[in-house]
Amino acid sequence: MARSEGSKKACCLVSEVLEEAGLDREHVRRVKRQVLEGIVLLCQWQLQRMDGGGEAARSRPKARKLDVE
Repeated sequence: MARSEGSKKACCLVSEVLEEAGLDREHVRRVKRQVLEGIVLLCQWQLQRMDGGGEAARSRPKARKLDVE
């Protein structure tokens, strides 16, 4: 099935849009790496809170209910 010159595959169109927006493969890899490193840091922080944060959580003041006008 031949495609006319005017019609392109969706993946090609997406690639063109990303390229025009200045998002090349290397830039996307850098952003992906930063996001994954952020997720790892968040998970490590949560684990630290679970392991040693029990005392700190108990010493925090309780939340107060405030009337909103």
